[in-house]
Amino acid sequence: MRIYVQKLSAATLFFFLFAASSFAQQFISGKVTVKGTKEPIVGANVYVKENNNNTVSDNEGNFYLRVPSGECTIVASFTGFTSQTIKFNGSTTSINIELEQGVELENITVIGSRNETRTKLETPVPVDVIPVSSVLQQVGQLDVNQFLQFVAPSFNASRQSGADGADHIDPASLRGLGPDQTLVLINGKRRHQSSLLNIFGTRGRGNTGTDMNAIPTAAIERIEILRDGASAQYGSDAIAGVINIVLKSNNEGNMTNLNTSVYQRNAKKYIDSDNGNFDGTMYQVNTNYGFKIGNEGYVNVTAEFTSRDKTNRAIADSALYRNNFGDGSMKGFTSFFNSRIPTKSGFDFYAFGGYSYRGTDAYAWDRDADSERNVKAIYPNGFTPHIQSSIFDRSLSAGVKGKLKNLDVDFNNTYGSNLFHYYVDKTLNASLLAESPTRFDAGGFGASQNTTSLNFSRSYPSVLSGANLAFGAEYRVENYHIFSGEEGSYRNYGVIDTVINNKVVQFNKLNRPSGSQGFPGFRPENELNEFRSNLGLYIDSEFDITPEFLVSGALRYENYSDFGNTLNYKIASRYKVNPKILVRAAASTGFRAPSLAQIYFNSTITNFISGVPFDQILAKNNSPITRKLGIPTLNQERSQHLSVGFTARPIDGLNISVDAYQVKVKDRAVLTGVFYDSDPDIGADLKALGVSAAQFFTNAVNTTTIGLDAITTYSTQVGDGKLLVSLAGNFNKMSEIKESDIKTSPKLKGKESTYFGNREKLFMYASAPPRKINLTTDYRIGKFNANLRFVHFGEIELEDFVGQIDKYDAATITDLTLGYQLPKGVNIFLGSSNIFDVYPGYKSGGQRMYQDRETETGGTFDAVQMGSNGRMFFAKLVFKY
Repeated sequence: MRIYVQKLSAATLFFFLFAASSFAQQFISGKVTVKGTKEPIVGANVYVKENNNNTVSDNEGNFYLRVPSGECTIVASFTGFTSQTIKFNGSTTSINIELEQGVELENITVIGSRNETRTKLETPVPVDVIPVSSVLQQVGQLDVNQFLQFVAPSFNASRQSGADGADHIDPASLRGLGPDQTLVLINGKRRHQSSLLNIFGTRGRGNTGTDMNAIPTAAIERIEILRDGASAQYGSDAIAGVINIVLKSNNEGNMTNLNTSVYQRNAKKYIDSDNGNFDGTMYQVNTNYGFKIGNEGYVNVTAEFTSRDKTNRAIADSALYRNNFGDGSMKGFTSFFNSRIPTKSGFDFYAFGGYSYRGTDAYAWDRDADSERNVKAIYPNGFTPHIQSSIFDRSLSAGVKGKLKNLDVDFNNTYGSNLFHYYVDKTLNASLLAESPTRFDAGGFGASQNTTSLNFSRSYPSVLSGANLAFGAEYRVENYHIFSGEEGSYRNYGVIDTVINNKVVQFNKLNRPSGSQGFPGFRPENELNEFRSNLGLYIDSEFDITPEFLVSGALRYENYSDFGNTLNYKIASRYKVNPKILVRAAASTGFRAPSLAQIYFNSTITNFISGVPFDQILAKNNSPITRKLGIPTLNQERSQHLSVGFTARPIDGLNISVDAYQVKVKDRAVLTGVFYDSDPDIGADLKALGVSAAQFFTNAVNTTTIGLDAITTYSTQVGDGKLLVSLAGNFNKMSEIKESDIKTSPKLKGKESTYFGNREKLFMYASAPPRKINLTTDYRIGKFNANLRFVHFGEIELEDFVGQIDKYDAATITDLTLGYQLPKGVNIFLGSSNIFDVYPGYKSGGQRMYQDRETETGGTFDAVQMGSNGRMFFAKLVFKY
């Protein structure tokens, strides 16, 4: 730890000294519950009105708050409940607050139910509510994906290396399904997907996903994870579940965070760098500010700047294909706002949105000095290309919400776009020989989405024991486009036309590869600009047959302009056996429309087998290549989802929830293996089209995933402090995909091992470890708190480039955070993630061993489990004023 402190910036140390010089205040504890039922409220906002010191309640509803000496006003609020204001006179150190379900409703509802008074404990399907502000202070990770990776067992995300675009936008998944099978909402509105299509890497191959890292964590109040199929409620993509990101809505005060972290590396073990024993240093500063608009309106704004250096985990004494292997570097700025303005008409105008820019730089695979892909006059010792990107993300959602007679009405329009622009630096075009530039604009792609929705809902308190009906319509327009790079990024200048047998043919007089090394640019023939539209209609109802027995159902019809209609349903039920035990079950169908990127993406890319590079075509779904090989038009994925579970509170402070599930997905869209022109059956067809190697997207397999989510939390008083223990686990298994189950075209029958071979199957199985378990203990006493977390990852198997099975044994990492509340609204947190420096690998002879160089990454680790950066130290300063 001493070495790490020396790495802290002078500014950070200044703030430590500044905070230590301030005066003391009083601390109180308490619990926020539902009036009448005493159910704890997770994520309730509790703050001091006079100085805006604030906190949020934890998983048991408990909170700890700094209050000034003497009298003050404490306010507690939560969506769907009437705010509670308490005059505090300093006569006690503990207060309990009960919130009554009421009409002070904002734009946000707990997902899984359109009944705005339904709490997460009453829903018939499992919903996790993560209070981001408090939990984020206890972990070293600073972006949304990595934060959820170590907090939510059913969520998985790994930073990739040597995987082109996936190095720059982390692919993430829920319950071991694809990144594009989880729907992401912000404030209950559909978030646009990234324009990136993951081609390489160990996770999400062939999938698009949502770039949640474009949302600053400082803007988020809580994250709700619906762990159940929900296509009938929310539309396409909600096969694995729904993640709803709820933005902050406080209208007073400011919170500023200064964060820094660094990875410790063994300079003797890994190839030396200028950073010695440390690398991957990250600095982040963010600020969130809320202010009132009139009496009841608000605007809440957030700005965040992040800088992250590269890591390098290439082992010094091994013959790797890459001497630079690790996370890429990044500098980025993000901003977000959330607002609500009441009008005299009784309707509220609301708007939220943001802008994000990230500039990234990641190592590509090395080029040897004597390779035909190198020019010694430029790089005498060979070189490592750098794939760089400029990623722009923009979004704006606006609408009006209010009462129209007995109906709650919400009219909204949400627009979002994502642009991914590639550059390649420290490279060359070998066909230009010594005249080659060393930096190229390689082009890129973009995606946008505009969604207009009109939603109605009405509650019927006198029907049975209460009922709620919701219905609405949604119209969505999507766009995907590819733009080409500069000519030198893709052209081969050594190719000349010559006449052979009265025919003009091309001849490579230099025998040099084309384009920029590391990432050949998109060509003019790759360019496209495609649109599609979608109309959705839904009806959603809930009936409390009795106060204990709830039944809900939903039906949704959608029409896509490019592949037709789909109709999906969901039924769910919940029964309160007694005040302490609840059972629930749900059944649904779902779908996922193939993304425009999966349908239209096409490129010429550089691939590697055992370190040897070669060029190949990734053909779009409606290309002459796919038509020649009889590949059918991409169609929707269809799913069936079953779940059953229970929650129990056997004693005060102890909560248990267990949910089992089965997800069947039919016609999963996958990226095939590579077919070569040497194939005895189809090689002539490929040669006739001028293609030496090709792969494409197709609906190839059906999968069945079964699993279990179990969460137990316990809170109790220990001495003068409060102890919270949480044990949460996800157990997940995808059934074996047999070769006989792979759906090929008639022309490719018998080539199932190439169409979707064992290597690709193992990548799909590895979307999640077979188990992931989090054990967290959090103890708070006075101004001090300590958080100890163990995260266990189950074993993973992958197949490398030479057909060998690479095994990654189960591993457990340990995180520790210590926090202290300083005067004047300042909090300090110091900690370490992966204290014992655990890396993915396997055990042999009592030693933890690493893979050889044939991995997907070209290094000694694949991007699995906890990642390959090792031990991290971090420090955080939080200012509230």
